[in-house]
Parts: sequence; structure tokens; C-alpha cells
Amino acid sequence: MQKTRKPIEIKISTVVAISAILQEAAPAVIDQALKEMTGGASDFFEDDFAVVDIAALPADTVIDWPALVAVFKSHRLHAVAVRHAPPALHAAIVAQGLSIDDGTVKTPPSAAEAPPVAQSKPAPRAPAAAPAAQPPTQTMIIDTPVRAGTRIYARGADLVVMAAVNNGAEIIADGSIHVYAPLRGRALAGASGNADARIFTTSMEAELISIAGVYRTFEKDLPADLAQKPVQIKLTGDRLDVLAIKNS
Repeated sequence: MQKTRKPIEIKISTVVAISAILQEAAPAVIDQALKEMTGGASDFFEDDFAVVDIAALPADTVIDWPALVAVFKSHRLHAVAVRHAPPALHAAIVAQGLSIDDGTVKTPPSAAEAPPVAQSKPAPRAPAAAPAAQPPTQTMIIDTPVRAGTRIYARGADLVVMAAVNNGAEIIADGSIHVYAPLRGRALAGASGNADARIFTTSMEAELISIAGVYRTFEKDLPADLAQKPVQIKLTGDRLDVLAIKNS
């Protein structure tokens, strides 16, 4: 008997999107800023999705949404949603096929509807004043080299890579990233907005690094005390600091 195929299946998936935090709204200004950021490289963003954050713009800012979306697309950034938009702008945003992102994390239906796990005996009752126990930090460990064209995402976890991250590869984590080998590709830590996340590597050779959406590229060689040396990268305000890791 032939099994009937369903016309569509819906499964929970994780999509990584870049946060494009606007300080200006003029399309020409954004276009020029992206050209300077990418150095004219046509494959800098590689058709990434983008969530446009307008929280920093004055409330009376007039935004030309069609022109702005076109600017992003010209740099291979595909705007999919707008964050922190006031209700007065919702109709214009939706008219461009963009979603309204209120910044909240929605619980997947499968998790919300999951029945409680049966226990062999009742769990002990905690005192009323005791703080709620925190779940252990999750870690994804990669033992093999991350090759060009590969993207790895440690969702809700730290990422540990025990081999080289090659040029053209991209590693992403909601937590911190540890690379115990040369880091040559792109590394994006704190992808869900964790500004306390850090990036560590035993040999700093990255093309691009990011923490909580703040980017830094390396068109020019790093100083001799940092290039191909053990470093840690952390976010200080809106600046990414690359610091040498010393043995003593």
C-alpha cells in the first residue's frame, strides 16, 4: 500500500539572522557605511538574513522602507523583520513583506504542549526563599576541521572547536566560542544578544568576529603581538577588544 504524502510538513528550525542596528535611516548613508564595512567585497554577507533594529532612531524619523530594503539587498543582506518599531510604522513595514519583531522569545508549540515527565518519586520541595536552580550551560564540541562553506551554529550553547576553522567557514554560538586551533573564518558569539559572551582562540587569523551583533573585520594584519597568537575577544560597550592571552 502506497503511503500518502503530506502536502507540507512544519518543523521547528533555527535561522540565524544578523542584527542591523540603525543609527541613521537615509538609504544613501547606510549604503556608504556598508561599502566601508565590507571593503567592497561582494560576498561579505553571503545572502544572510537581517533583522533591522530601529530603537536608536528618533521617534519622528521618516524611513523609506523600499529604498532601505533595496540597499540591504544590494549588499546581499535580506531584511526579514524590523525590531522596536512603534505601532504607527507597522503597516508600512508589513507592506514591504517584513515581519514585526517585538524582541520576545516564543515558546515552540512542541515544547509548550509536551506532557510532564513522569517521576518514580516526588521531587523534594525547595524552601520558599531558595533561588530557582539554573540549567547547566550546554556545550557543542567539534573535533574535526571546519571547512570553507560550512556554517556551524551552537544554539543556546557555547561552542568548542578542537581543530582549525578555515577561511570561508562560519561558526556561531549563542554563548562563547573556544577554538583550540587557528581561527581563520568568521566567528560570531553571543548570537542571541549575550554581550558577555567571548571568543577565544590559540591562533588569531579571523576574517570577521562578532559578539552580540557588533562586528569587526580584519582587512589589515593584526599587530605582531596578536596575529597568529592566543587571544580573547570581548565586547566593551560598542567596541570589540582583541587581547593577548599570556601564560604568566
